[in-house]
Amino acid sequence: MIKKQELSAQEAITEAKRYLNNAKDILREKGAKEDGFYQDSKYVKMAGHTAYSGVLFALDHYLGKKTKGRKDVEWYKSNLAQQDRKILQTFVSVYEQLHLVMAYDGVGDAEVVKLGFQRAERIIDWIELRSAA
Repeated sequence: MIKKQELSAQEAITEAKRYLNNAKDILREKGAKEDGFYQDSKYVKMAGHTAYSGVLFALDHYLGKKTKGRKDVEWYKSNLAQQDRKILQTFVSVYEQLHLVMAYDGVGDAEVVKLGFQRAERIIDWIELRSAA
């Protein structure tokens, strides 16, 4: 297995986008969307976790290693606050929508899912632009 830090910036972005696409596929194939809600919370949770993992994968590559202990949401917030306040707000939204609402609670409101995925893409695109510069 290749470690995150050994990947090039473009490879890390490609991998993060793959996670997000896998999350979308999970819901499309197994989420059983009906009347604006995904009916199977198991797959909503799986998709939320997969999409959020993709965002963290890209952020881990971009922000680098933490010196002590495990990374937590506060570490990401602190580092993003130093970089860009708007992307920090987007990250907080992604954390709440993908990680808490979807991955933990299994809430399958299609509008929340759509917004969470859009904001995840925004973070990955932001990292891609910063990495290319």
